[in-house]
Amino acid sequence: MTPSIRPAQQTAAGRTLRREVPSTAAVLADERDFAAMRRYRTFPFDDHHGYLQQMEALLHTLAAQGVHTTLSLFDPTAYEKYCAEHSLDPDHPDSRTRYAAAVACTGATVPYEGQPLAQLLPLLREEAARQASWERATALLARAGRCEECGEDRAPAALARATQTLRQLLEALGAGTHHLVCSIPAGTPSLSAELYATAAPDDSPPQLTESQTVLFCTVLAVGCALRTPGAIVCRTTTEAAGTAGTARITVRGWRLKDAWPHALGAAEIFNAYCTDDTGHPIPPEHRVDYAAGLPLTPPPDPHCHP
Repeated sequence: MTPSIRPAQQTAAGRTLRREVPSTAAVLADERDFAAMRRYRTFPFDDHHGYLQQMEALLHTLAAQGVHTTLSLFDPTAYEKYCAEHSLDPDHPDSRTRYAAAVACTGATVPYEGQPLAQLLPLLREEAARQASWERATALLARAGRCEECGEDRAPAALARATQTLRQLLEALGAGTHHLVCSIPAGTPSLSAELYATAAPDDSPPQLTESQTVLFCTVLAVGCALRTPGAIVCRTTTEAAGTAGTARITVRGWRLKDAWPHALGAAEIFNAYCTDDTGHPIPPEHRVDYAAGLPLTPPPDPHCHP
């Protein structure tokens, strides 16, 4: 005789299975994107604030059921293109569902872990901007071509050079919490990447986030491969000697020239931070020192330049 499963057992099994099936949600993060979706008759919302409240309530309900939910951005322009490519009616709920599932696989995402949506959306926008920068940077590297002198692809040599640059930078900066920003004027807007690194005084390897490290090196590699100008700025936070709990910040800068960062003088970095757009001086930040960039030793030039 085949054993039967009682209705109560089926219900419990169903709840368990539901917790093991992840969920995805794509959110219209700003008013402009929300307004663009209102042109569709089947889009059921007419107030962005109320829409966000209902989205947050849905996420909270899923989390209470033990369902892991991934949040992504709903881009109306990309949605319209997706529908055209897949012969879907954009004015249909099923099309929105399919797009939300697709963008969760290819677009920027963050996990929902019970945070208020107001805290989660800025993180999602940052992740989307980071992914867009990475895609632009990798595309520019792919188009860098081969060196006319040695015949090698410029991209691998540029990435190796960028990685060595970062290694030297962190070794020279030493202990502290470092916030590095690399900016390369390649198109509009300029490419940029930021990296946070924490180094202890005991010479242990600095703590880095892999995604930030990859993006930083990729953006810097674009400047190396294309021999474009660029800049690196670092804000280092340390505890002032003899004054525990009182942090000081030291700002340093480097100018990218001939595929290598050259240190800026203390006066140059001071002028960059303490002069407004009209050329008038502005007061320096409290407890901030403006110091000369640390010298870095360039590796042998692989001749992989345009």
